[in-house]
Amino acid sequence: MPDKKLLIDIQDLNLAFPLRLITSSSVRDVFISTLAGPFSKKYNRSTFPVLQNINLQIREGDRIGLIGVNGAGKSTLCRCLSGFYQPGSGRIIRNGQIRALFEPALGLYPELSGRENARILAEIYYQQYRNDIEAIVKESLEFSELKDFIDAPIKTYSKGMLVRLTLSVLSARPADILILDEVFDGADEFFREKLSARVRKLIDQSGAVIFVSHYEAQIYEVSNRAVVMGEGKIIYDGDITAAYALYRALKGELN
Repeated sequence: MPDKKLLIDIQDLNLAFPLRLITSSSVRDVFISTLAGPFSKKYNRSTFPVLQNINLQIREGDRIGLIGVNGAGKSTLCRCLSGFYQPGSGRIIRNGQIRALFEPALGLYPELSGRENARILAEIYYQQYRNDIEAIVKESLEFSELKDFIDAPIKTYSKGMLVRLTLSVLSARPADILILDEVFDGADEFFREKLSARVRKLIDQSGAVIFVSHYEAQIYEVSNRAVVMGEGKIIYDGDITAAYALYRALKGELN
């Protein structure tokens, strides 16, 4: 059988942040690492590497569970793929439109209403569905069940309400490449169950999916392949069960 369409090709990707953007604990780790001697110094004086030598191919039909301990580089990689961060070196070749679901308040305007923000999100993320924008907004707002709050400024919303709004809009249509980064965090229990069914349908209909979650059961449910990250590198790519065996070993080393 011919290979399925290559949607993302990451080649020798590297990204470093200025140390002024790194948390104090990370700076402490950098400082300690330099005390071992000049020949073992891991970082230069001004930057901290967050992604190192990333090579990854994602094809149509791939459902990738991206796992790793906090700080492993999962969200940073997702943001690079989405264009939020530009790599310091290497290439990302994208053969399709990417839709990424991150923090619920990302890209929203606090002074505007839920309805107005839903319209803005739809205009940004559904350019290929331009003739369906009104239908997407209407259906999404109905799904969110925000009711009277739809026309209130979102600065008055709780985190759970923001989750309802953003995920209702961004899960309305399938994508070529879908990135889901801890999307259920902050959703109330009732809406999480309702949203899970909608997201599952979205995953089934999208070309390829990258799914980030700390919940093993969710990874098994959604994914057909797993990628394990550690210290900004990909250290495993393949079978999910083998990936979790490695992940648990890594967690044991860190504890």
